[in-house]
Amino acid sequence: MKIVNDQPESAAVCEPQEPTEGNLFVSAYPPFSCWKPEFVPGIDQALRTVSANQQDVPLGLYVHIPFCLQRCEFCYYRSFADPAADTIDSYLNALINEIRIYGELPRIAGRPLAFAYFGGGTPSILSAGQLQRLFQGIQSTFPSTDIQEVTFECSPKTATRERLEKLRQVGVTRISMGIQQLNDDVLRQSGRVHLVEDVKRAYAEIRRCDFDVVNVDLMVGLVGETEESFQNSLDEVIAMTPDSITFYQLEIPANTPLFRALHNNEVAAPVGWDVKRVRLADAFTTLETNGYTLRSAYAAVRDPARHRFLYQELQYRGADLVGTGLASFSYAAGTHYQNVGSLREYHERLAANRLPYNRGYVLSPADQAVREFVLQLKLGKVEASYFTDKFGISIGEQFAAPLQRFSEAGWLAVDESIVTLTRQGLLRVDRMLPEFYLPQHQDVSYW
Repeated sequence: MKIVNDQPESAAVCEPQEPTEGNLFVSAYPPFSCWKPEFVPGIDQALRTVSANQQDVPLGLYVHIPFCLQRCEFCYYRSFADPAADTIDSYLNALINEIRIYGELPRIAGRPLAFAYFGGGTPSILSAGQLQRLFQGIQSTFPSTDIQEVTFECSPKTATRERLEKLRQVGVTRISMGIQQLNDDVLRQSGRVHLVEDVKRAYAEIRRCDFDVVNVDLMVGLVGETEESFQNSLDEVIAMTPDSITFYQLEIPANTPLFRALHNNEVAAPVGWDVKRVRLADAFTTLETNGYTLRSAYAAVRDPARHRFLYQELQYRGADLVGTGLASFSYAAGTHYQNVGSLREYHERLAANRLPYNRGYVLSPADQAVREFVLQLKLGKVEASYFTDKFGISIGEQFAAPLQRFSEAGWLAVDESIVTLTRQGLLRVDRMLPEFYLPQHQDVSYW
């Protein structure tokens, strides 16, 4: 791979700034602040246009359940705590209708689902009967029997035997449970509704149901966390032998209870990014010592061949993802878009048989190439031939300047065929990614 660098030497090894508050995790490109209502007509047209190769593009479904028992201090997702049963039922009616409308669009109709993901909120707040109704609604629109992966998020408090048995019955293959840490004091300070004993009970029930893959989420840098509490939590989780362990470094966006508490001097400030990276680096080493393999900048798995995460892998390689539910995000037909965040407006739109997205972005081929490049970097390796074959570009030429800077910083390595992140690069991948953005998308706000 040829790297062409016309930048002066003074431009080399310049570390991007990282905020102590706000969002750092990159989940989409271009940034959300570039998504506008004026792109909606172009999105409408793209979804109503049949593409010659659309049957070759994997199709995924994201289902957002915006309800939970209690809102966590660090949560920035759209969700409502302790909803009434009829609130959930009416939401499911609208959600199933939204899925039906998608199934009638020319871009989507007749295509089988390759993967599905149920997130929140807390999807496992649904009763067994509500779960049955939701999955029947999906099956009536996408009657696929060979879907490769169905991931369902759950919380320890709501992971009951009845719900888990229903999930196994309706075809869920991958369970993901948010543990965060195994320390009651840290959990309480984070606003988590569960305690360690809830985790142990729920995990035993999950294993009893024999899902194909069990993932648990841990967080690094929570309020009240110490090096000892984090390491003890990791050791206990490893002893549980989950198939996959995913890590999230704490962020403090402005719409979180934690942000407000910090500014009101109600809690002590959590540790900074330097400490979080050290703890995560030590965690990765511990996991590798115990037989796990890193599969991305965030996750380690026991068996890379069996414990895949298609929701992530296929999205990062250009799959269509239909996001349904309140405030959900989609990427389909070369467009990004987001649903409305008002529950009232969401219901009104679907009562009128209208899809509820209200802002988005129509990506150019150049945008799509950058999007896939930055997302694939999160997996630790990017193959040059993929971008030559799909987009006709040389990543060594297009991204020469940042590749050179980050190579000199020791955060990645470049050879003729592949870009590989080093361990230090994996630990800070999200702060690196904006350096690869097209000029018009750099130095813009996240939201």
